[in-house]
Amino acid sequence: MSYTNGLDKPSDYFNTNLYTGNNTETSHTVGFQPDFTWLKVRNAVGSHYLFDSVRLATKYLRTNSTGAEGTDANTLKSFDSNGYTVGTSNAVNTNGETMVGWNWKAGGSASSNTDGSITSSVSANQDAGFSIVSYTGTGANATVGHGLSSVPYMMIIKKRNSATGSNWMVYHKSISGTGDGHLWLDLTNGRSDDVNSWNNTAPTSSVFSIGTRSENNGSGDTFIAYCFAPKSGFSSMGQYTGNGNADGTFIYLGFKPAFMMVKRTDNTSSWPITDGTRDTFNAVDNYLSANNSNAESDFDHADFLSNGIKFRTTNDGWNVSGGTYIYMAFASNPFVTSTGVPATAR
Repeated sequence: MSYTNGLDKPSDYFNTNLYTGNNTETSHTVGFQPDFTWLKVRNAVGSHYLFDSVRLATKYLRTNSTGAEGTDANTLKSFDSNGYTVGTSNAVNTNGETMVGWNWKAGGSASSNTDGSITSSVSANQDAGFSIVSYTGTGANATVGHGLSSVPYMMIIKKRNSATGSNWMVYHKSISGTGDGHLWLDLTNGRSDDVNSWNNTAPTSSVFSIGTRSENNGSGDTFIAYCFAPKSGFSSMGQYTGNGNADGTFIYLGFKPAFMMVKRTDNTSSWPITDGTRDTFNAVDNYLSANNSNAESDFDHADFLSNGIKFRTTNDGWNVSGGTYIYMAFASNPFVTSTGVPATAR
C-alpha cells in the first residue's frame, strides 16, 4: 500500500518495538523521535515504565503503582531522532528478558500554554491528536490548556510529586461526557461518579476542566496528563457492549489496529493491552495489563481486521454479556484515510 505524506502513514506517529534486554546501553529504532515511550517486560513480572519528553528522559512513572515520579539515569537515557536509548537498569534492560515499547509522537519540546486558568507546559501534535501536558494544581476548580485544537476523548493524569492520593485518573468521553465520571488506570474498579472529577464540565477544543480531587488537582502538586483526540484512519476512542458469545462484538475503527487497550466500566476488570507487533496473525492472544506487573499472558481473544476488531471470547476482560467497555486504539494501516477516502482508492 502506498501512503500520502502525513497522518495516513500511522507508523510516523505511533509504533511498537520489541527487544531483548542485554544489560548494556542500547539504542532502539522506532522510525521517529518519540515523545512518549511506555516500556514493559513481557516474560517476567515487572512494572510498566512510562517516560515522556516534557518530564524529560530518565524520569519515570509506573501505571501499576501510585508511586511518585522516580529518576534513574540508567532507565530511558534519551529520546533520539529515530527512537530511544535505554541504559543498564533492570527495569528496562535485564539481560535475556523480552520487552515491548509503545511509542507516540507529540510535538517535541514543551511550550507554555495560557488557554486555561492554570498555565501549562504542552507538547502537542494536533495532526495525530496527542498532547502531553504538565501543570501544577491549585486545589480549586480550574481549566488547563491541552494544545490539541480538538476535543480530547481520553485523558490519563498522574500526580508526579507524591504517592498520596495519587491514583492514575482517567477521563473517557464515553463514560464522562458531562465531566462527572472517572476510572483508575492502576486499579480494576469500574466507573466512579463524582462531579469534582472534572468540575462537571466536558473538555473543549482548547482546555480540560479539573475539580477539587487531589488525584488531578491537589494544591501545589505537579501533574502530567496524556491527552488523546480521535483522528480518522489513525486513532479511535469509544465504547461497546459485550455479547457474551465466542462470535463476539465487532468494533468498527476505520483501520487495522496496531494497539488496543480495553476496560470494562460497569464492573471490576483489568486494562488489557494488545498490539499487532507481539501478535502478527489472528487470533490475537498476547496481552499485558496496565494495572498490574504480571508477565505477558497468552489467551486467544480477538481478531485484528482491516477495518476494526472482532472479539472471539466470552472472557469478562473483553466481552461478557451486557458488559460495558471503553477502548483506545491506534492504527497500523488505515481502512479510510484521515480525509475519509478509502485507503484502497488512493
